[in-house]
Amino acid sequence: MTENGMTETAGDDVNQTQWTTERVLALSSWHDDWRGLRVAVLGLGVTGFSVADTLVELGARVRVVYGAPDPDRERLLDVIGAERFCAESNPEQLGDLAAFGPDLVVVSPGYRPDHPLTAWAAQRGLPVWGDIELGWRLRDKTPRVADWICITGTNGKTTTTQLTAHMLVAGGLRATPAGNIGTPILDALRDPQGYDAIVVELSSFQLERLGEISPYASACLNFADDHLDWHGGPEAYWAAKAKVYEHTQVACVYNRADAETERMVEEADVVEGARAVSFGLDSPPPSGFGVVEGILIDRGFHAERRAEAYELVTVAELAERGIAAPHMVQNVLAASALARSRGVEPAEIAHAILNFTPDAHRAQLLGEHDGVQWIDDSKATNAHAADASLRALRRVVWIVGGLLKGVDIGQLVSEHAHRLRGVVVIGAERDDVLTALERHAPDVPRIEISDDAEARETVEAGRAGEVMTRAVQAAASLATEGDTVLLAPAAASMDQFKDYPDRGRQFQAAVRELE
Repeated sequence: MTENGMTETAGDDVNQTQWTTERVLALSSWHDDWRGLRVAVLGLGVTGFSVADTLVELGARVRVVYGAPDPDRERLLDVIGAERFCAESNPEQLGDLAAFGPDLVVVSPGYRPDHPLTAWAAQRGLPVWGDIELGWRLRDKTPRVADWICITGTNGKTTTTQLTAHMLVAGGLRATPAGNIGTPILDALRDPQGYDAIVVELSSFQLERLGEISPYASACLNFADDHLDWHGGPEAYWAAKAKVYEHTQVACVYNRADAETERMVEEADVVEGARAVSFGLDSPPPSGFGVVEGILIDRGFHAERRAEAYELVTVAELAERGIAAPHMVQNVLAASALARSRGVEPAEIAHAILNFTPDAHRAQLLGEHDGVQWIDDSKATNAHAADASLRALRRVVWIVGGLLKGVDIGQLVSEHAHRLRGVVVIGAERDDVLTALERHAPDVPRIEISDDAEARETVEAGRAGEVMTRAVQAAASLATEGDTVLLAPAAASMDQFKDYPDRGRQFQAAVRELE
């Protein structure tokens, strides 16, 4: 025994852990020695697999711990030589994690900061990284080391990420979108040709474990309460979003109509010389992007920006592309600012904008039936996104509901009660929606779509999803000529659907059945 009561063996273990941790934290390049490192990867989604695949390629010993079977990815783990352990309960997973004795834990985005497995690792002083921090350390696999352009926001992230990458390509750069958009950052970084720029969409979950990255340019498009149940409150959610601006090198792009994004820029610790560049729907100040007499203009990167500006495109031209709704114009302006920061010329940006088509389920106009327009905005998974969709319309039959993620939608209902011609309520948390409607829009007709067995039996076999079929039929019964039926649920979808695209597909199928 030593004087402090610790055995020599225990002391050696502590010293060994400290030495290993120091070794892990010093790893900052693809070309460093990752061999033999014991890495536990939490989660076997698309991100978790990309992490495992990358670290095995680097020579680490990798064990993936996850909660639900995934036969396809499990087979791939076996092929690449990663270990795996599947168990539903946290105690079982924790036991396996402790037995493995990791030097490093890499966490998929869905794991909360207080998850028992990450808490266990933190208590032992083990490094706990997300895939973005790992990707930043490995960004130099090829001689062509990409600049990172990072985008977050409560809404509009995916469209702006796609559009920014589209503009960069139009400017002659080799660029790609990655991150929360669907292609893991590690998959992009391992492309053998490399990229000039990677446009990285970042969710608040990824920002929670961002690490000390240094983006070339960054943007928070907007800020409104979301994922409060996951982060633990609005302050923590704000703090996560604000991380996107830390250590930005060239341009911090923010929404000048959103004081919270401006505050994020003001409080950020950036690289000396980085500029704040605003965007908005009004006439822009110098160093801003905006709209003047129906023309989108750039005063941010004109050499004589105090007196002159570049013209990009007109709102009328955006309308022809179906992207003239106010929130879409903001996305276009933000993407333009980010692309201009990387040197893309105004004419190249204009060409990219006028050849861009947004993804499905993002304010997608499906057409007209009996004088009623139908719009699929299943991507509106929170109140802020639904607010943007509702503001673009005059007379709405609104399909709303799902998992509210701890957010009260009372204010949303109150602000748009005057434009509602009817409401169809779906989802597991219908009571909260119905209460908000009773309080703020008591005279608006509403239909609740239950998901009980008796109701399900009323749906004819072979038709679209049960809940959505009945929701569409109910909306059609409330709508009259000149109305728009809008699917903008202001809620997550996983209570009744696989994900928001599944919800949108079922909505579109049900609308087609009306014809």
